[in-house]
Amino acid sequence: MARYTIAISPSSSHSAEEKNGNWFLDNEALTWDIQPSGVNQFHILWNEKSFRAEIVHVDYEAKTLELRINNNSYKTEVKDQFDELLQKLGMDKAVKQKIRSLNAPMPGLVLKVFVEPGAEINPGDNLVILEAMKMENVLKATGAGKVKAILSKPGDKVEKGEKLIEFE
Repeated sequence: MARYTIAISPSSSHSAEEKNGNWFLDNEALTWDIQPSGVNQFHILWNEKSFRAEIVHVDYEAKTLELRINNNSYKTEVKDQFDELLQKLGMDKAVKQKIRSLNAPMPGLVLKVFVEPGAEINPGDNLVILEAMKMENVLKATGAGKVKAILSKPGDKVEKGEKLIEFE
């Protein structure tokens, strides 16, 4: 038995549960027909209505999913029973690492900055391209945060440990 909570927006949350091979949405049996129609694309018949669905993006680490259904985009967050337990125990905040700054891991030349002050970032987001020893290195976010200040710009030469971006 698998149980999930699917949040489509802060005010819209649904429970999905699998029991003996059957799926239930908010305790109602799902009677639908889903057929693949391309790469990450599906045709769905549900409640005598037809839907075109596409999986646009999946972030397995953040447990988020972006769907396009009949040309409408939906961003969802999916939590399993373990995520729910961590939340009830107040331990869900400890799991998400908050980033304070991005420092140059080596001396180099800043080629590109992907973010601007005020941008919300998540783990894995591209932040800066740093050229070092004739190689381009994409520096990614290791945690979540909000950009407070950009301390370097394309063309800047930076030293190892130099602060490139500061986060709130």
